[in-house]
Amino acid sequence: MSNAPDNSGRRKFLTLTTGVVGAIGAAAVAVPFVKSWSPSEKAKAAGAPVAVDISKIQPGQLIRVEWRGKPVWVVSRTQKVLDELSTLDDKLRDPASEQAQQPDYATNPLRSLKSEIFIAVGICTHLGCSPTYLPDSFSEQVEGVESGFFCPCHGSKFDMAGRVFQNVPAPLNLVIPPHYYVSESQIVIGLDKGDA
Repeated sequence: MSNAPDNSGRRKFLTLTTGVVGAIGAAAVAVPFVKSWSPSEKAKAAGAPVAVDISKIQPGQLIRVEWRGKPVWVVSRTQKVLDELSTLDDKLRDPASEQAQQPDYATNPLRSLKSEIFIAVGICTHLGCSPTYLPDSFSEQVEGVESGFFCPCHGSKFDMAGRVFQNVPAPLNLVIPPHYYVSESQIVIGLDKGDA
């Protein structure tokens, strides 16, 4: 047994102080750790919707924009191209776009909201290469088809609605990103109209 005087008040004070200092230290470590789970401003900006002005796009022209770090194509299709699309079903793997590669509003033969404008993620569904747009020489790849997309990595071929041809490595049609028209000349890529 100790002869030291019992100082329970001091013991309580030291215990309480140690607990408070420990809690402050834990919070100082936890806050940056938890904050690191949040995406950076750069990451937030990369995933943000992209506004595209299509007022100056010419018939047959393709413009590229970046959304979520991926190339997105916006193509102005000519009437000749639109007429040709309806004749290709027997050459395509998924002509009716039954696989979920597009929003519901783009589940149609043209895979678009407006027939003359086609929007797709420009990445091959085989191994992620970026196909080449061939506006007037695609017939070298598929006889009788003037325009389309050819993936030089492994030879996959897509029509002007992003539908994959049969007997190529790509298993699926090109992905159609969510998008909507703000006006006749402005598209937002990355959001559906209901999300805006």
